[in-house]
Amino acid sequence: MSSNARAGRPSRLTRNLSAKIASVPMMLTAVVIFLGGTVWTVVYSFTSSKLLPRLKFVGLDQYERLWSTPRWLVSIENLAIYGIFSLVFSLVIGFVLAALMDQKIRFENTFRTIFLYPFALSFIVTGLVWQWLLNPEHGIQSAVRAMGWAGFDFDPLYNSSIVIYGILIAALWQGTGLVMCLMLAGLRGIDEDIWKASRVDGIPMWKTYLFVVIPMMRPVFVTTLVIIASGIVRVYDLVVAQTSGGPGIASEVPAKYVYDYMFQAQNLGQGFAASTMMLITVAIIIVPWAYLEFGGGRKRV
Repeated sequence: MSSNARAGRPSRLTRNLSAKIASVPMMLTAVVIFLGGTVWTVVYSFTSSKLLPRLKFVGLDQYERLWSTPRWLVSIENLAIYGIFSLVFSLVIGFVLAALMDQKIRFENTFRTIFLYPFALSFIVTGLVWQWLLNPEHGIQSAVRAMGWAGFDFDPLYNSSIVIYGILIAALWQGTGLVMCLMLAGLRGIDEDIWKASRVDGIPMWKTYLFVVIPMMRPVFVTTLVIIASGIVRVYDLVVAQTSGGPGIASEVPAKYVYDYMFQAQNLGQGFAASTMMLITVAIIIVPWAYLEFGGGRKRV
């Protein structure tokens, strides 16, 4: 290539210069607010801050107190139960619904709207709706008993041993529709020739899904897992709307623990320590996903 041609081409630094300049405010916002706020939270989690933040370092005292508090341990246990069941049921139910919708059924648009509609509601509204539905005096239990089943019991929100499952029901009702749409988009991207070949070879449909289609949808599953997992870690609205953490502390979750200690107990140091633990949990989820999507998970040409 001649020197004149090289001189006429923009350098790598000046290419798309206007777009780079326009992105500067966004980058500054991300660095100053998000990164700065994160560092500030982590630093002050090692202090004895109460009502107001103060730089009086106490080492790991806040974290030792955090992990010796029964309320925090209950919140972690609840998050683990809620997270595992939410991941499994959301993926299974969402994929099954997407597979059924992918059969070109009649009124597909109507069914898709019905399943996706709960996702348009806020978690507060969803929580209040399911608080009423699971109320033993006015909800499902009362309706079933009115039909003749006098011994029917279904009051998970009032039973401390299963209250987290009542919250799980509301979360699945709201979030499964989004998972279905993501899975349906992935299924619609599968080449039709794969289905034709499997029918010609006499391969059962379930085997085609299990051994061919699902492996091809790996990026969709990974993205869906990240979306679900990030929502699990910060679950708060549903708990507050349905139980406010009760009965007692039976339905406590980490996000509510953070809020209560920072704004009600006025113990910023303890709230920052709990926030940092949640941050670590989110990092454990995001970093492997980023590595798979943008790092070593892809073959370099």
